[in-house]
Amino acid sequence: MNNLPAIRSPWRSAILLVCFTFLYAPMLLLVVYSFNRSPLVTVWEHVSLHWYRVLFQDDAMINAVILSLSIAALSATMAVVLGTMAAVVIVRFGRFRGSTGFAFMLTAPLVMPDVITGLSLLLLFVAMANTFGWPGDRGMITIWLAHVTFCTAYVAVVINARLRELDRSIEEAAMDLGATPLKVFFVITVPMIAPAIVTGWLLAFTLSLDDLVIASFVTGPGATTLPMAIFATVRRGVNPEINALASLILFVVGVVGFIAWRVMAHEEKQRLRDIQKARQG
Repeated sequence: MNNLPAIRSPWRSAILLVCFTFLYAPMLLLVVYSFNRSPLVTVWEHVSLHWYRVLFQDDAMINAVILSLSIAALSATMAVVLGTMAAVVIVRFGRFRGSTGFAFMLTAPLVMPDVITGLSLLLLFVAMANTFGWPGDRGMITIWLAHVTFCTAYVAVVINARLRELDRSIEEAAMDLGATPLKVFFVITVPMIAPAIVTGWLLAFTLSLDDLVIASFVTGPGATTLPMAIFATVRRGVNPEINALASLILFVVGVVGFIAWRVMAHEEKQRLRDIQKARQG
C-alpha cells in the first residue's frame, strides 16, 4: 500500500491558491502601481519610474529610512547581548531567589500593549530628564532605549528555547579539561546557539524597523522614523511614492530571503553528503 500514488485533492490546491492570493495579491498590486505615472493611485496612466526618482530626491524620506535602519541595527545588537545574558541566567543558573519574578518581568513586554509600553517609557524619560537632566531631548537615543526594552524579551525567548535543547556534556567535558566557564561560553556555547542568536537579531531588527506606536511616544521633533513618516504621509492620502518605497523594501526582503534559502539548501545538501559518506565509510 505504501507504493500507491498519492491522491491530490483539488480542494487542497484551491485552498492553497486562495491563501497565497490573500497574502500576496495586495503586495503584487502595490508593486504594479509603483510603476504608475499617474499621481492618483487608482488611475492607471502608463509605466514609468517617476515615483522612484521622486523617492530618491525626497531627503526627508531618505533620512527616515537611514534613521530607522540605524536604530534597528543598534537595537537588535544590544537586544541580542542582553537577551543572551538573560537567557543564560534563567536556564543555567537554576532556581534562585527572585528567579520567577525575573522571568516574568523579562517576558512582560511580550504581552504588554504597545500603548502602555510607550506611555510608560515616555513618563520614565520625562522623570529622568527632570531628575538627572538626561535625556535632554527625546530622539534617536530614547527610541533606541525603548526598542531595546521590548526587543530583548523576544530575543531572550528565542535563545532560551535553544539553550534548553543543548547537550551540556560537551561543555562539561571542556570544563573537565581545564577550560574556564567564560572560555567555554564563548568557544563552545555561543557557536552552538549561533542560529538562535542570528534568528533573534533578525527578529529584533524587524520589530524595531516596524515599530510605530512606541516610537511615536518616545521621539521628539528632530527624529522621525520610517513608519512615522509613512503614517504621516498616508494620513494625507495614498502617495504613489510610498508604493515605490514599499516595493524596494519587498525587493530587498525577497533577495535576502532567497539568499538565505539557497544557503540553507546548500548546507542541507552538504549535511546529507556527509551522512552518506559516513555510512559508506
